[in-house]
Amino acid sequence: MPCASIVKPTRVCATCLIVLASSHAMGLAQEWPQFRGPGGQGHAAARGVPLQWSETENVRWKVPVTGLGWSSPVLSNGRVWLTTSVEVPPVGREPGGLSLRAQAYDAETGRRALDVEVVRLTRMRPLNPKNSFASATPVVDGERVYVHFGADGTAALSTGGEVLWRARYPYESQHGGGGSPVLYRDLLIFNCDGNDVDAFVVALDMKTGKERWRRDRRKPSDQAYTTPLIITVGGRDQLLSVGAYRAGAYDPLTGQEIWRVDYEPGFSNVPRPVFGHGLVFIATGFQEPTLIAVRPDGSGDVTRSHIAWTLKRGAPFTPSPLLVGSELYVISDTGILTVVDALSGKVHYQQRLGGNYSASPVLADGRIYFSSEEGVTTVIAPGTSFNRLAANRLEGAMLASLAIADGTIYARSETHLYRLGARPQ
Repeated sequence: MPCASIVKPTRVCATCLIVLASSHAMGLAQEWPQFRGPGGQGHAAARGVPLQWSETENVRWKVPVTGLGWSSPVLSNGRVWLTTSVEVPPVGREPGGLSLRAQAYDAETGRRALDVEVVRLTRMRPLNPKNSFASATPVVDGERVYVHFGADGTAALSTGGEVLWRARYPYESQHGGGGSPVLYRDLLIFNCDGNDVDAFVVALDMKTGKERWRRDRRKPSDQAYTTPLIITVGGRDQLLSVGAYRAGAYDPLTGQEIWRVDYEPGFSNVPRPVFGHGLVFIATGFQEPTLIAVRPDGSGDVTRSHIAWTLKRGAPFTPSPLLVGSELYVISDTGILTVVDALSGKVHYQQRLGGNYSASPVLADGRIYFSSEEGVTTVIAPGTSFNRLAANRLEGAMLASLAIADGTIYARSETHLYRLGARPQ
């Protein structure tokens, strides 16, 4: 049974860490099955990935995407999947509304193969200007596609587009949905963090959509928009889930809490955590963003005992960190890149890239890619000093993260989906 990625804690050299991540990704046949790729941490195994592109250079195809959505593309079995929200005008006595849809595109040609309505909304609530009604990234397991629209609904689809089941976990969110689901064995797991009394983590049976376990957050609670991460510590799997004011690790089969860490202030969290070198790296959210490194081998409340270091300057509100070798790369929403030693928290350098950032960075072919909201992707070389390799611009706003497989990049703008790479000879 396919499961979410499992990354074991280790202290290795930079080259070894990249090889380990790449080897794990290669086991999934150059697919990109979830938010931030095969390992959930932004590492791609692809080789021959383009360094430079534009609207007229290294574009294999470019196709329009109907509606609005900021879910990142995922790739499985030769198809690119994403979600979108399409306005539906009223017809006669039928009210208008919003159609929340799953779409599939042929990876080779860009032809849209499927366009399926999953949820129909007749009443819409206001969203944060940077959010959409289709911001959660799908997750695929080769046989099914799982889509999540926050409190508006969750569903499983066959690869042929049949809706197999639907589930809904309503909660009040000030800014809409955001966090993506994760797979573990036969479970689909996601966070539901509202700005009311409802804040919990829930696991559904992948085949039926029936609830298998639910774990309420400790109070006080507030909204968060994060994606869980599966890790392995001391031979035991943990579900790492970041929420408002605290993050926790749970047994992914039962929902039993293993450990938790508190931070305040800290709510409206968005970044997905990353894990390596025996540390978990967690962004604490608004109002004063910090990044904390936590040893995940404790039990109970580890706030006083297991925080290894804290970064207060340059921490992100939205983009997830990226761990490459011994360096942790953090891009703030306002475009300040901070590179720190992952073990000590020592800052190697800070560099302004320009622009604003919501997408999470990606490592591919020995290079790191940062995509701005203005459509510019800056490419740098990993290391303890700044080395800009390229800056590439596409038309339109970009808040979705890149997907990379088979030597090409799949990029989603506000209006289009791109496949970027050299054309076959």
